Amino acid sequence: MDDPAVLGMMVALLALIGALAGVLAGLLGVGGGIVLVPAFFYAFTTLGFAGPNLMQICLATSLATIIVTSLRSLQSHHRKGAVDWDILRSWAPGIVLGAIAGMLVATLVRSLALQVLFGVLGIVVGLYLAFGRAEWRLGDEMPRGIRRLLISPMVGFLSVLMGIGGGSFGVPLMTLYGRPIHRAVATAAGFGVTIAVPSVTGFLFYTLPEGQPVPPYTLGAVNLPAFGLVIAMTLLTAPLGVKLAHATDPKPLRRIFAVFLLLVALNMLRKAIFG
Repeated sequence: MDDPAVLGMMVALLALIGALAGVLAGLLGVGGGIVLVPAFFYAFTTLGFAGPNLMQICLATSLATIIVTSLRSLQSHHRKGAVDWDILRSWAPGIVLGAIAGMLVATLVRSLALQVLFGVLGIVVGLYLAFGRAEWRLGDEMPRGIRRLLISPMVGFLSVLMGIGGGSFGVPLMTLYGRPIHRAVATAAGFGVTIAVPSVTGFLFYTLPEGQPVPPYTLGAVNLPAFGLVIAMTLLTAPLGVKLAHATDPKPLRRIFAVFLLLVALNMLRKAIFG
């Protein structure tokens, strides 16, 4: 597809998506994937690239951006001594295995199934953002032994099937087990790296079925223009989001974002079920 008009619209839409994701990340501390996956899906659908494997492209491209953003975040938090490396080291093997399993499952199912899954899990995350309380606890120590063996792969598995990093599941998990929020956010950046690197590696070698519309310059399932534009715009606009966060009360904004996420997730389910 070499239509200059469509290419120009694609660049404009992707730049806008990256700018929005950067502001929201800085403002609310939410992972980019929870915004990027539905944004990519609607943008590529609008541009005429809807197909039975479109969600795989959205997930893989979102995860590719998370490699860069999570590494930057992890480095920044490490300088401040906020990363709990014991948790990260002990949970990483299970998360990696879950991420690989999630990538393999994502390549075997159709876009429709991934839309339904994103919608359902998006509703769960949205409800937690809206009604979750900092004082909620399931225990005072992070799960160990068999519980960690069961939970850690699920974090990686579900994150890949949603195209998100470590924040949406990792931060609630750690705070529910007594980790301070700033250490949970910092350590979840490391979760994001362990989720994104193995899954994106697999997606780069994924061969999309022939005969369906694919966005231009897609390598495996990763769309390179989307990856580059989102990273560039996120770097530019995330500081703006941070400034806004310090100038406003983030709690009502977090509730507004939760409502927005619930509407997006419900609409994703509607499109999957009713077309």
